Amino acid sequence: MRPGARIAFDVGTARVGVARCDADAILAVPLRTLHRDRYGADLDEAADLVEEHGAVEAVVGLPRHMAGGSSSSTRDARRWARQLASLIAPVPVRLVDERLTTVTAQQALHASGRRAKDFRAVVDQAAAVVILEHALETERRTGSPAGELVMALREGRA
Repeated sequence: MRPGARIAFDVGTARVGVARCDADAILAVPLRTLHRDRYGADLDEAADLVEEHGAVEAVVGLPRHMAGGSSSSTRDARRWARQLASLIAPVPVRLVDERLTTVTAQQALHASGRRAKDFRAVVDQAAAVVILEHALETERRTGSPAGELVMALREGRA
């Protein structure tokens, strides 16, 4: 297992849940929720968090249909990840399958005694924790980083 903190992002249309792990890559914890805007302030905040926590890698959840197909959310997450990669290079960004992470996060929140009406405030962070735990477990099991490496956007491309 590669040492070093990682930051994970659960990218939604309105919010981005953020989680991080410790430098030993053992424990994933919720960090905060970013609010998306059309000016990219969420991406700047995300890049600042990567730097602030000395992350060796950023992990972005890749939403797919249960059968593995893509959607507008898949394309949005890919675009967001490429933009992040441009901001934080040379820190790598990886896309990791996030199927069922929100469901898993909601179940964990419910099991912890949270009321459903309180989920909205933290479900994105909890989903980011699930994404990061999945990435860490995959790396422990296989010896290789999880997901696919993201290439940064070139200037002038969206």
